Amino acid sequence: MRGFDDGSYLCFLSVEKDGHSGNDLLGLMLQSNRASDSGQRMSTQDVIEELKLFYFAGMETTAALLTWTLVVLGMHPEWQDRAREEVLGVFGTDDTPSFDGLSRLKKVTMVLNEVLRLYPPAVTMNRKTSKETQIGGITYPADIVLEMPIILLHHSPDLWGDDVLEFKPERFAEGISKATKDGQPGFFPFGWGPRICIGQNFTLLEAKMALSMILQRFEWRLSPSYAHAPCTVLTLQPQHGAQIILKSL
Repeated sequence: MRGFDDGSYLCFLSVEKDGHSGNDLLGLMLQSNRASDSGQRMSTQDVIEELKLFYFAGMETTAALLTWTLVVLGMHPEWQDRAREEVLGVFGTDDTPSFDGLSRLKKVTMVLNEVLRLYPPAVTMNRKTSKETQIGGITYPADIVLEMPIILLHHSPDLWGDDVLEFKPERFAEGISKATKDGQPGFFPFGWGPRICIGQNFTLLEAKMALSMILQRFEWRLSPSYAHAPCTVLTLQPQHGAQIILKSL
């Protein structure tokens, strides 16, 4: 067992007795940390920063998506029933969700996309110009940081219609490209372009699997103590928590 302390995080990383760290991503980083070739070695600080990134980008965002999905489906039991019916039709009550089955969950995908529209984990996205760039008739010099307010675009009536604040998964019945008015680009929960989130497909697969297993086993509703107050703490979260009452099926 080895500990790293960068002042704000104390990370304990498991190392086997023979010195090997395994072949998973964490193990490979630890092997690099001990590499004799300085050109191939990750510093201790590099490893810590990578761990922070994978926790935030790979865990926190998916957790936020699932939290909001449970909240929204608690608010809209008719869509909870539709999603459960689809899941049970594909997997039954006992089967562990499979990759092939998850790819057939159209209604569940629609629900997750609409939750991502209303409550994107990352509410804004930054890009820096590498050279003089023209956008919308305006010329920007190099090294200018541009900020795109994802949450404002996701709530724009010009893009989504007058019912933009309503939970309507059917917007995505024909896919993302046809969800907005006139097919205008307006859905950016994972960013866009060559630097789109590398974990997009994995995140959605995780969320579908977790939601499917919950739907197989439980039905739920919001507790009377729940207060709807989205706020941003790195990711978009319920400010007062998500109090949910579960009932086993």
